Amino acid sequence: MKFSANLGFLWTDRPLPDAIRAAKAAGFDAVECHWPYEVPADTVKAALAETGLQMLGLNTRRGNVSAGDNGLAALPGREAEARAAIDEAIAYATVIGTPNVHVMAGFAIGEAAHQTFVANLQYACDMAASSGLTILIEPLNKYDAPGYFLLTTDQALRILEEVAAPNLKLMFDCYHVQLMEGDLTHRIKDLLPHIGHIQFASVPDRGPPDHGEINYDHVFGVIAGLGYDAPIGAEYRPTSETAHSLDWLKAQISG
Repeated sequence: MKFSANLGFLWTDRPLPDAIRAAKAAGFDAVECHWPYEVPADTVKAALAETGLQMLGLNTRRGNVSAGDNGLAALPGREAEARAAIDEAIAYATVIGTPNVHVMAGFAIGEAAHQTFVANLQYACDMAASSGLTILIEPLNKYDAPGYFLLTTDQALRILEEVAAPNLKLMFDCYHVQLMEGDLTHRIKDLLPHIGHIQFASVPDRGPPDHGEINYDHVFGVIAGLGYDAPIGAEYRPTSETAHSLDWLKAQISG
């Protein structure tokens, strides 16, 4: 099994280039992030080249966070902002060699939001295609993100089918799916052809994967048995320094 360090949660006490170096030193096979835009892309590219790691994915900007935004792509009337965020993410990803861009839907509900999200995803897929990038959508759980437009894998699958773009995939976060739907391993098996990236954290506290209600040794074994060999993302919140939360990774490396 290969693992990617999500630097949106891990080593957040360090500048992004130093976090990339720390992930390499810890034994991760890749990295991913949330919103790297305050760091020049060439600086990140240099750190990736130095370590030999790939940045697997990044997110579109959330919008006006102080006003409560958590994504823009499903918000009617804000298409120009959403598409500017998509353009920015694709451009940044292209410079640093990142293959996946997660387009964040935002807080919205209803048919107008659905149609807006579909149209913006069609735009994103068209813009990403020339660079060979994949667009990802991710259902979030209603407890951490109440009011978020995209909540379940069934809803995501309907959107994938409607957009019908070969470079649109599902980001399957085991933490969110367990809280909303459960039945993780069957969901992964059924949705595997549509999955572009997998993430994980313990449930219910979103901590390291060595405790809680999910047996990740079993889940990782199922994923590997399905032939999925891309790095999967450690997107969890350490309770102290990141280095103190990596016993699970050491066990996977040695096991």
